[in-house]
Amino acid sequence: MKTLLISASFLAAILAPAAAQAQALPPAIVAVVDLDKVTSQCTACKTANAALQSQLTAEQNREKTLSGPLETERASIQAAVDAPKGKDPDAALQTRIKAFQSKAQQAQDEVERGRAQLQANQAYIRKQIADKLGPIYSQVMTRRGANILVEQGATLASGATLDVSNDVLAALNAALPSVSTTAPAASTTQGR
Repeated sequence: MKTLLISASFLAAILAPAAAQAQALPPAIVAVVDLDKVTSQCTACKTANAALQSQLTAEQNREKTLSGPLETERASIQAAVDAPKGKDPDAALQTRIKAFQSKAQQAQDEVERGRAQLQANQAYIRKQIADKLGPIYSQVMTRRGANILVEQGATLASGATLDVSNDVLAALNAALPSVSTTAPAASTTQGR
């Protein structure tokens, strides 16, 4: 029995330091990156933002082009509806109302498609940038000897020597000279 107890305590004494060593973590070596700076100053990002702004302006102009004539026609139809003072619209006016509603719906559908495409383009641009940034983070951390990379917005304060934003920006410019600003069409395969 004594031998069993001595063996168990001896085994515990040997295993305890090994277990403590397995749980020890290396000291944190932190680097900080300003993603707002990186994504607003990278060459491809600037070009993509300009293209998106152009797409937005074109979409807004298209909405105005569609809504102008519709508003004029709506006012004309409303005046025609109000003219008979409470009488139901005649067949010709009802046909005109239905045609107007159809045009208005088509215009609304077109506007929604344009907005959806613009959102898809924005998401596609963000994805292309994010896909390149992942490996860049690892490269910059390795080069700078960091084992933690934190976004500047997630910190209360940090020293300038921890900032690796310029390293990340330079690597992103090298890895991503341009991005596509038009998202690929979504596949619409239907099972039959």
